[in-house]
Amino acid sequence: MNQHYWQGEWVDDAEADRRLSTLEEATQAVLGQEPLSPLIVMAAAERVVKHLADAESPVRQRLAQRLVDWNVPAEEIEQTLGGLCGALARPTIEKKVVRELGSVDPNRLARFDFRKQVFEAWVPVGLLAHIAPGNAPAAGALSCLEGLLSGNLNVVKTSGDDSRFTAELLSALAEADPTGQIAERVIVLHYSSSRREWLERMCAPADAVAAWGGEEALAGVASVLRPGCRLVDWGPKLSFAYLTSDSWSNTETLRAVAADVCAMDQQACSSPQVIYLDTDDAEVFAFAERFAAVLDDVVATVECREPSAPEWAEITNTVLVTELEQHLGLTKVHKTDSWRVLADTRSALRASPLYRTVWVKSLARKEISAVLRPMRRYLQTVGLGANRQDTAALTRSLIAAGVQRVTVPGAMLGSYDGEPHDGVYALQRYSRRVDVQLDERFDRDACLDDLVSARKLPPPTVPVTTKARFDELQDDLSRAEVFFRSGGTTGAPKLSAFSWADYDEHMRHGAEGMIAAGFDPRTDRTMNLFFGGQLYGGFPSFFSVLERLEAVQYPMAGQQNEHEMVAQSIVDNKVDTVLGMPSYLLRLFDEAGDTLRAYRGIRKVFYGGEHFSEQQKRWLTQEFGVELIRSAAYGSVDGGPLGYQCLESPSRVHHLFAGIQTLEILDQEEDRPVGPGETGRLVFTAHTRRGQRLDRYEIGDLGRWLDEECPCGRRTPRFELLGRVGDVFRSGGHFLNYRRFVSAAGEAFDYAGDLQIVLDEIGDQERLTIRLDRDRAPSDTEEVWAEFVQRYPDLETTAVRDQLVSLHIELAPAEEFKRTTNSGKLVAVVDNRERNGA
Repeated sequence: MNQHYWQGEWVDDAEADRRLSTLEEATQAVLGQEPLSPLIVMAAAERVVKHLADAESPVRQRLAQRLVDWNVPAEEIEQTLGGLCGALARPTIEKKVVRELGSVDPNRLARFDFRKQVFEAWVPVGLLAHIAPGNAPAAGALSCLEGLLSGNLNVVKTSGDDSRFTAELLSALAEADPTGQIAERVIVLHYSSSRREWLERMCAPADAVAAWGGEEALAGVASVLRPGCRLVDWGPKLSFAYLTSDSWSNTETLRAVAADVCAMDQQACSSPQVIYLDTDDAEVFAFAERFAAVLDDVVATVECREPSAPEWAEITNTVLVTELEQHLGLTKVHKTDSWRVLADTRSALRASPLYRTVWVKSLARKEISAVLRPMRRYLQTVGLGANRQDTAALTRSLIAAGVQRVTVPGAMLGSYDGEPHDGVYALQRYSRRVDVQLDERFDRDACLDDLVSARKLPPPTVPVTTKARFDELQDDLSRAEVFFRSGGTTGAPKLSAFSWADYDEHMRHGAEGMIAAGFDPRTDRTMNLFFGGQLYGGFPSFFSVLERLEAVQYPMAGQQNEHEMVAQSIVDNKVDTVLGMPSYLLRLFDEAGDTLRAYRGIRKVFYGGEHFSEQQKRWLTQEFGVELIRSAAYGSVDGGPLGYQCLESPSRVHHLFAGIQTLEILDQEEDRPVGPGETGRLVFTAHTRRGQRLDRYEIGDLGRWLDEECPCGRRTPRFELLGRVGDVFRSGGHFLNYRRFVSAAGEAFDYAGDLQIVLDEIGDQERLTIRLDRDRAPSDTEEVWAEFVQRYPDLETTAVRDQLVSLHIELAPAEEFKRTTNSGKLVAVVDNRERNGA
């Protein structure tokens, strides 16, 4: 019978036996491949959750049947599957990975300090073996999940009682991963612990072994490990309830403790095996009698699993000895066939034989340390029933004695996302923290992995969403915490939703992009001149980027009509780097030109939201001594940071932020990938967005892939921006491109100012007006008209030959150009026609 799961295949005993000899080779092969991103595991887990939540799903039905075959009670089956839905949910895993390893992509060799060429990462420990327990059906699979999140090759030994549930669950996870990387990293072997030869062969090449069980079982595992192998032991542990006098008389508190005793038949490490009373007298007998009545009521409402013969023997022996000690006045027994309450006047911590068997003992608070500290290695959870003041004081005493968790009665078996287990983070125990210290050759590199490979996260299998349907991506804003308003360049302004975690990750990548573009946080003195206010994200985003870079920052924000004041502040504070929108920065240099020419101290200009033309760049360089003009980032309010420039990238060429984004370039008419070098629509998937999902979102830009390798050495995908979808508009029956107008102006008269197209209807004829900055353009409008017609053949056809459009030139002051309200961005095409044929 094929009962073992080996890297995507079901195999029988003989084949598993043969493959056990190849574990070392398999480990080397897997670890030599591209690292497994937790984002791939999250996406697969999310698909499995959908199956588990669907009662008709074959996956759920198959797993439920495996639990039935494992003799798990019906109520516990539902609890197990429901618990898996929670544990595999994307928010749960995201929080766990970020909490334990610092980010959703902890395997990246990235800078932790942008001022130093030091790179750190969490990397797999290697081959991670898991010795799964038999009393918690999901434990083995969840431990393997943690091993996958930390990138390891995992080999899981399930208990002899496991009915293939663990293997079925992990195979479902592997099948939900289209990349195949999960399947390559999962092996599940089903055999009894008495098969020691297999245990030895499984553990021999292991770099770490995670094991559950008692001391004898853990000692047996430790005896087969090679020197240097890390033993991650998850047991044995003891938990108890601790009640003060004002809580042990409360019936609701007692029912909560009883519920903890009944849950999972006390099989969990966090189940109470003792109830301690904050007293040093014989009140334990009276309390035990009252608690027994409450426990009897609660047991009647739950489904109880029968102990095995050896377990019944232990229960019987414990009860018998306790009954004999009643004659000495030390104990008192209350019992039925379903539960047992054993009162004992001695305070020593003692394990119970489980299955709703609980000790009641006294432990005055002043004796907590003396009684519990010798047992500190076994202590786990306390269900503390006390008033507010006592809770605070007793918590400190219990933790000092060695307790790992303190909660309230009724919640001892609960947990929260990202909670440490037994005082440690599992993902850290399944990983290694490494660092790489390099020299100035790497001062522009924020992540070493970008020099090695171009990781591509697969997009989800959902339809493309256009900007017009952006609201459809906001059906669930339950995790949204930060809202920004778009500038409205290509339509009505809208709010984009982010969680704080989204924002932090995006700003971290924005900082990495600035480093690649030539920003130096060690020396650059920066003035942030992006616009802020009215929920616009430009200014606060770059404020946060500079904060993460720990750069010197003067957060001025764009100040309309205060250009001289801004320029003087630049001079007074020796600012040498400015960030802002090109249209605003050009006005600043123009309006305060005398001050900035005399200063000649601005060395670097980083821009976003628009582009500088080559003529505008040349003007800044020649007139003001600017040495570096680069894109601070390619991004948008709705999409976040999408791409970054390196020092070798031409003006409109960017590298993809591959750690958080997947880019598809699709045909302009159909949702299919374009061919090499072809222009298409840019469609992004943001893999780490929590505030709102952004799956296959058409950002509104056109572009093409660049297949040749970048001279900078980075292997992340590169693409060239070819304008907005709205840059192509229809006028007079012809399609015209705004970018062609800008190019014609630059070629004809070295124009470096703003250019705006205004479309109107005059009677039955369309009117196309080319609006230019009167202070930067030639004054002879007829000459300007002729140059555009000569240099743009399509314009000549529609305006001169066919006379379908009336063409005009308008010279206007810069302040009369139409701009978006929030960002101040120039509106390239202003369409005032009643029938919008653009």
